Amino acid sequence: MKAGAGLLSAVVLFLLVGAVWSQRPLRPKKPTKRPPSSRRPSVPRPSVPRPSVSEPSEPTDLPPVILGFPDIYEDCPKVCTCSRNYPSALFCENHNLREVPVIPGRTHYLYLQNNFITELTPEPFVNATEVRWINLANNRLHRIDKQVFERLPSLLYLYAQRNQLKEVPAGLPTCLEQLRLAKNRITSIPAGAFNKMGNLTLLDLYHNQLSDSDLPKNTFRDLSSLMQLNLAHNVLKKMPPGVPNGVIQLFLDKNRIDSIPKQVDNTINTYILDYFAGFSHLAFLRLNYNQLSDKNVPKPSSTSRLSWTFSWPTTTLICAHVQQSPGAPAPQPQHHRE
Repeated sequence: MKAGAGLLSAVVLFLLVGAVWSQRPLRPKKPTKRPPSSRRPSVPRPSVPRPSVSEPSEPTDLPPVILGFPDIYEDCPKVCTCSRNYPSALFCENHNLREVPVIPGRTHYLYLQNNFITELTPEPFVNATEVRWINLANNRLHRIDKQVFERLPSLLYLYAQRNQLKEVPAGLPTCLEQLRLAKNRITSIPAGAFNKMGNLTLLDLYHNQLSDSDLPKNTFRDLSSLMQLNLAHNVLKKMPPGVPNGVIQLFLDKNRIDSIPKQVDNTINTYILDYFAGFSHLAFLRLNYNQLSDKNVPKPSSTSRLSWTFSWPTTTLICAHVQQSPGAPAPQPQHHRE
């Protein structure tokens, strides 16, 4: 009995002690200090001025070259397209080319327009001696090696408009029939550039920078077959001398021509009245947007078939047309304008 009472007392005492202990205030924990960082403090770097780089005049990052489609012709350049239906044609236009690829010997018609070609060298034409037609329009040509034409004895048509040429290419093939050099930067024609070119029928020098001093009287002397001459949009102040008498279409608009001479040397040491008296085939003439007026234009002689028409005020000659002889069919001029 006594043992049970003692056990009960011990249990009660334990509970009382536990209750008192639980009511003691807790000691606040001391904040733990972080160890000092081992990193060095950042020191601001002095700014170094960068050298100024001027912007290029033209974009230097050209688009990538476009490859052509696989073809059955093993000699077809990868950057061009060959057609089974046109085995003599090589299509390299609109391919972002920087240079001319090696041209297969079977090529007669070469399309190179709308690229980024800067010069024409003879190497790609080693085997291409039968090329008759080349289109180089809208590139960045600034030089054409005259040796190129030595390897192109059959070339008949050369189109190189909208480029950066500063002079008419030298060494042109004598068999050439059409030469288009419109919208370049041509300021000179080398002496003898058109010598022995009796087959040339079309010469387009529209929108260049040719002046009177660039057209001596013998410039067009050998162009006996010339039918169309385009000298519009240059800086001429005088009528060009030595124009072949067989010309059918003559474009001289958008120059600075202020008069038409009453007498002109026709390159054979004799003088003829009226600049146009010897042009028996002239059917289309443009002289608009010059500095002509009815005071500085001589009246056509009785041998001339031209009649003038002026705008108002009479400071610009807008057109001149040929009076055809009775019963003669009116010629249909072909407009080759840019």
